Amino acid sequence: MNEIDCRPEGRGRRLAVAVSRFNRDVTELMWAGCRQALHEHGVADLTLVRVPGAFELPLVCRWLAASGRFDAVIALGAVVRGETAHFDFISAECTRGLGQVALDSSIPVAFGVLTPENAAQAVERAHPERKNKGREAALAALEMMALRAEIEGG
Repeated sequence: MNEIDCRPEGRGRRLAVAVSRFNRDVTELMWAGCRQALHEHGVADLTLVRVPGAFELPLVCRWLAASGRFDAVIALGAVVRGETAHFDFISAECTRGLGQVALDSSIPVAFGVLTPENAAQAVERAHPERKNKGREAALAALEMMALRAEIEGG
């Protein structure tokens, strides 16, 4: 039996991170955790792209993936539930869109979009000293790049 189980590795890799400006207090925490994880794993070629909100993440990630300049793309955003159905529409379309970008481009697109019930939950999940979901997105992208390299080269 063959088993493929790769560890996150970033040396020699080119990544883009798209970060939503909406809910900036949360997304900046996620960006801090993401950036630290990428640095720890040797990523030196990193491009940061600011986008208006979570709804815009799929299109920008599609452009980044299609550019051929990156080995992976990370999307960071936060959609906090409110009093209207807006949350449901934005979170669903963002999720669907990012998944479609990954399938269409065949490069890893890490999903770092929080969908908490309230602002306190968002900060708890985003904070680098707490749940650190930005770090998790970075590690997922790094591991997926390593898996792709192993599968295609192995």
